[in-house]
Amino acid sequence: MPHTWDPTSPSPIEALRRLREGNLRFREGSTSISSGSAPETAEGVAASAARPTLLAMSWDPKHASSPQSPFAIILGCSDSRTPVEILFDQGFGELFVVRIAGNIVAPSVVGSIEFAASQYGTRLVVVMGHTRCGAVTATVDAIQTGMGPASKNIQSITDRITPHVEDLVRHEMSHRPEDRASLMREAVRANVRASADHLRHGSRIIEELVLAKRLVVVGAEYELETGVVDFFDGEPISET
Repeated sequence: MPHTWDPTSPSPIEALRRLREGNLRFREGSTSISSGSAPETAEGVAASAARPTLLAMSWDPKHASSPQSPFAIILGCSDSRTPVEILFDQGFGELFVVRIAGNIVAPSVVGSIEFAASQYGTRLVVVMGHTRCGAVTATVDAIQTGMGPASKNIQSITDRITPHVEDLVRHEMSHRPEDRASLMREAVRANVRASADHLRHGSRIIEELVLAKRLVVVGAEYELETGVVDFFDGEPISET
């Protein structure tokens, strides 16, 4: 699969800045999608000039005719409370989104991210978990009780999460059995870190792009309680 290099693609740091600013607009209720206009900042004007933003909630023919050029790839959870484009205040064509319960890294997920990273020149991948994740909760419950989900299909999800949180769960059961809230928060983040690390090293295509400094994989957590997205794993510290 050829690796497309687009010199106009935002750097990972620039892409993260755009995500942070969009999340802030979402939290403040000043979303550009709802107002129908891009933010009137110097950076926003420059970004719009470089790549016209298709911010709209209704259908428009240009959405079909415009080529894909997402500035970030997001692997998120299927939870109905975590609509990625809304959380980051982004419109049509801005994000390449893959959603699956527990933001797990199954082969089809890896393939989707490989395709986007290699074909569109996108330089940032974000693995985003969230508080109160049902898939992580089901996994923790299965470890604690020894009883897995009745559905083999659901178990295929928890089986992917288990290796990343099992030691944590057993340690907390022995030392802090009463503090379930902290356990769940740590389990969500451990699962995000594991998924991000899997992408960095479990795919030849993605690993080559990372080593060539053409792609960065970052882990994040969306807090349902506050609306804040916290980028806590693998954040770049300098432009590449």
